Amino acid sequence: MDFLDSKRDKDSNIVTKNITNFNLPLKKSRNGEYKIPAETEVATCFTSDFFIEEADEWRSDAWEIIKKRPDVNFLICTKRIERFYKNLPSDWGLGYDNVIIAVTAENQAMADKRIPILLEIPSKRKAILVSPILEYVDLKRYLKTGKVNEVSVGGESYDNARICDFEWIKKIYLDCKKYNVKFDFHQTGSNFLMNGKVYKIKHHDEHNQAKKGMEYLKKL
Repeated sequence: MDFLDSKRDKDSNIVTKNITNFNLPLKKSRNGEYKIPAETEVATCFTSDFFIEEADEWRSDAWEIIKKRPDVNFLICTKRIERFYKNLPSDWGLGYDNVIIAVTAENQAMADKRIPILLEIPSKRKAILVSPILEYVDLKRYLKTGKVNEVSVGGESYDNARICDFEWIKKIYLDCKKYNVKFDFHQTGSNFLMNGKVYKIKHHDEHNQAKKGMEYLKKL
C-alpha cells in the first residue's frame, strides 16, 4: 500500500474519499450501459480498509452503491473485522448476496486472531486472503467448519519484498482441496522461491506466473 501510494505522490497516513471514482459502479457510458459490467468482482478500498475508522462518515454511501448494483460482486477485505458489527447497514440481515467479507491472514498469528471472528459473523460469503503470505498458514481447523467459501494466496510485491515460498502455497492448496474450498493463487510476489531457487519476478509478470503455478497445483 505504502509503495503504491508513494508512486501516486500520496501520503498513506491520510484517509480521503475518492471523489472521482467513489461512485464508479453507478456510472454509465454514453450508450447507457454501466462502465462496470454485471458479474464483475470489485475489490473495495484496495489501498486502505473498508472498515477503517476515518471512513465511518462515508460508509453508508458505499453501502447504498453496493445495494444498487446487486449484479456486481463486492469484495470487502479487512484487517479490522472486529469493527464489522458497528458498521453494517440496517437491512444487512444474514448478508447481501453480492458481498464477500474477507480477512487478511499474512501469518499464523493474524489468521488465529481474525478468522475466528470472520467465521461467526453473519455473511453469506466469506473468504480468507493469505496475502502477502509470510509463512505457511495452517487453515485446516477453519476450513473444516464449512464456513469458508474461498482462500486466495499471494506473495509480497515491490521493493524489499519478503520471500513467497511455493511450498507454502502448495500446502494451503492441498488443505483447501481436502475440505472442498475454492482456492486461488493470485500472484507470486517479487521474490518467489521454488525448488530451492529464488526467482525475481517483475510485477507485471506476477499474475501470469501465478496462473502457471495454479496449473501445476491442479495436477496434484
